[in-house]
Amino acid sequence: MRLLIDGYNLLHVTDLFGSGKNAGTLQGSRDALLTFLGKTLSAGERRDTTIVFDAAGAPPGLPKTLHHEQITVRYASDFADADALLEEIIDQHGAPKGLTVVSSDHRVQRAGRRRGSKWIDSDLWFRELSTRARAKGNDAQQGKPTAGGSVDYWVEQFDGEDIGEMERQLRATEVPKIIPKTTKRTPHAPPVAEGGLDNPFPPGYGEDLLEGE
Repeated sequence: MRLLIDGYNLLHVTDLFGSGKNAGTLQGSRDALLTFLGKTLSAGERRDTTIVFDAAGAPPGLPKTLHHEQITVRYASDFADADALLEEIIDQHGAPKGLTVVSSDHRVQRAGRRRGSKWIDSDLWFRELSTRARAKGNDAQQGKPTAGGSVDYWVEQFDGEDIGEMERQLRATEVPKIIPKTTKRTPHAPPVAEGGLDNPFPPGYGEDLLEGE
């Protein structure tokens, strides 16, 4: 496991509310988040990801650990809260320096720092993941391969990094829009009138005929 997510901490910074009969409920939002992660993370990332939720509000009879699209989902049923379980996972991790923790909770971040783990605030991570999801959708429509399909992407890129700087770099690479110049009137190529193709005659057409009457 190389990506550890504070589930409800991440959920609170998203706009995911679920759908159907569970829309707007805690279960609906939780399911929507897991579905989003399952669609956005690569197969390798999902296998190396664990997300932790508080046990309060969990469905009756839910096991302590389950899997969703290869993501390990854990409920803190034997702990005071999810933070306590997150701390234990970090403390017992065999390779903490290769672990990235997604949480805005300072208690969880301190646990990660103590063991040399990388961490990133939930809102910044979700912004980057959402940008990646949109790019993935655009690439799928255009038949292009999607970049960043490795858990190493998260481990190497995120260390409390400012995502705003990454967005500015992306905007700097955009191709500037070219505004066409107004077509000059010539006897052979009259301009198209304002309003599109509904009126095939240019402005002022026929005025010289009226003046001659």
